[in-house]
Amino acid sequence: MRVLRALTVAAAACAAIVLSAPFASANPAGGPPGGGGNGGNGGNGPSNVTVNPYSVHQGATMQVSAAGCTHGGTVWSHGNFPQTNLSAGSIGFATVRIFNHASPGHHTLSVKCNDNSLVATHRFTILEGNGAQGGIGGSFGPSATETAIGAGLVGAAALGAGVHVMRRRRPVGGRG
Repeated sequence: MRVLRALTVAAAACAAIVLSAPFASANPAGGPPGGGGNGGNGGNGPSNVTVNPYSVHQGATMQVSAAGCTHGGTVWSHGNFPQTNLSAGSIGFATVRIFNHASPGHHTLSVKCNDNSLVATHRFTILEGNGAQGGIGGSFGPSATETAIGAGLVGAAALGAGVHVMRRRRPVGGRG
């Protein structure tokens, strides 16, 4: 049974890798369709610009990545988030925080490498309203009310289990 589970997990992992290959090759060196890019100039400028998530709430963060900026670069979108540095490497990354007052709708961001004057663009969508402010929810303990309810439920379960065990322990002759 354990071997079957291991084979199922391995097959699912292989399927995920195989199915992700078309997505990886869908964005050639010229960048996204209608999204700018360097037109395949041999990696001498930004290309393959991606955003994650594509639709982001006001006040939330978005990850931007671009290939071709081996010496780093900058990312900006006027009125939507401040100019942010793109990390150096074969694929550079930047995390941008959308302004709370940014206009909802479709917008364009720009990426420029430090060692090149070419600019690539990519579209993204800003959604109205603030996103979830995660990260601190697990650091607070339960309230007194939640603790009392939990203790009551545990006590009721223990009482029910005790009654069940006592009923099963009756001598056989005691049943009619």
